[in-house]
Formats: sequence, C-alpha cells, structure tokens
Amino acid sequence: MSKSKKYKIGIALGGGGARGFAHLGVLQALEERGIKPDVISGVSAGAIAGAFIASGHSPKEAFDIIKEYRFTAISELNIPKTGLLSSAKMKSRMLKKIPIKKLEDLQIPLIVCVSNMLEGKPEYLTEGPLADIVQASASIPVLFSPVEINGKLYSDGGIFDNVPVKPLKKICKKVIGVSISPIQQIDSLNNLIQVTTRMFQLAVNPGNGALKRKCDIFIEPTELCNYDIMDTKHAQEIFDIGYDYVKKMEIEL
Repeated sequence: MSKSKKYKIGIALGGGGARGFAHLGVLQALEERGIKPDVISGVSAGAIAGAFIASGHSPKEAFDIIKEYRFTAISELNIPKTGLLSSAKMKSRMLKKIPIKKLEDLQIPLIVCVSNMLEGKPEYLTEGPLADIVQASASIPVLFSPVEINGKLYSDGGIFDNVPVKPLKKICKKVIGVSISPIQQIDSLNNLIQVTTRMFQLAVNPGNGALKRKCDIFIEPTELCNYDIMDTKHAQEIFDIGYDYVKKMEIEL
C-alpha cells in the first residue's frame, strides 16, 4: 500500500471483544448512507470485522458469519506458559471463511494494529499472513498466548492503540473513528478470566478527548457499556446498537 496515496475515507475500528458486532451495525448504517471505506484500520475485534469487510463481505454477511463465533468455539484451554487460552481455533475458522491468505491481497486495504511484545511497541501491519495477524491483534495478553510471526511475538494492539486512527491520518482525506469500549460499572469479578479482561479494558481506555479531535467523525455507542466484552450471546442486540446509533447521527463528509 502506497504511503503517499490519498484515500477519500478511512475508517478505524477499535477493540472491544464481543462488542465488535457493533462495528458491523455501524458499517451497515454508514453504507446505507452511501459511506464506504476506501481503507480500514483495525485492532482486535476491529481487525476481525475489518478483515471480513476488506475481503468483500457486506456488513450483514460478516455478521451472519461472526455471530456463530461463540467464545468457547474460538478458544481452548492452554498450558499456562504464555497465556491461559489459545486462540488458534479463531484462526482456523477465519481461514475457512476468508479465502485470501495475505493481508496485502484484500479487496480493500486493511491496516492491522498489533503489539510487538518483545520490542514493546505498536506496529501497523499492511502485509503478511492475514489470519495470523488478525489472531495476534485479538490476543489479549495473559488471557491468550502471543502469536509468533516471522520470529516476533505479537499480542493485542489495543495495548498501545485501541482505536487506530493514527495510520489513517496521513493517507486519508476524512477519518471516521469507531470506539466500542465505553467503560461499564460491574458488581463483581468471579474468575481469573473476568479479572484479566477487566484489567485490560480499563488499561486501554484513556479519555477519548484527544482521539475525537483526530477524527472527522467519532462514533462511540455509549449503550455498549451494558455488555461484557467476552459475552457473545447478545450479538444481534449489539449489532442493532451500532446500527441505530449511526442512523440517528447527523453525518456530513
């Protein structure tokens, strides 16, 4: 992807676990207004949604596929050396649904944010093995093992950048940022997985003031705070929240 090329519209899709269904509702509502991304950046759940859209699926098609991804269907217990769970099953499911193997061969350019765990920095990848890169971007540290790519270990890019607007600013005329991580109040923490995901959620969500200023349009459906980031049982409700939120917005590009 040429760094000097200017795209008209870039959309940054943020991390937020199961709330990622809202991305597809947002994209569906935008599409109905004639707004489609010329380039996408994504992290974690946003990378998963972005991969399906960039490979040619419509938002509704992507939703119908991803809603079948129950948490237990995309993870399995792991010998706890580098993570409690393995996300290899998620990778295998993606390989069955997206025939494109390389990130650089997608129909729509996709930039995936990952965290280089050994060097301690974010990387914004535009080429390489698609399924491995998306798996890495969605691997919450401690909960999921890092993913090795070309001898480097990568984890969830949200550690450094949970709504990856940065790589779009230099190449897009207009940037839309989509955050799906408003913080919810909870009553209890009952197991290590809940503690880990809560800790991660709190760590990656600083104030959005600066982020909003970087976007021409900033979308954050606040009602998503009522849904746990690991709860995949409410896919349709979460999709509808994203869809309805955008339908009510006044948008000019």
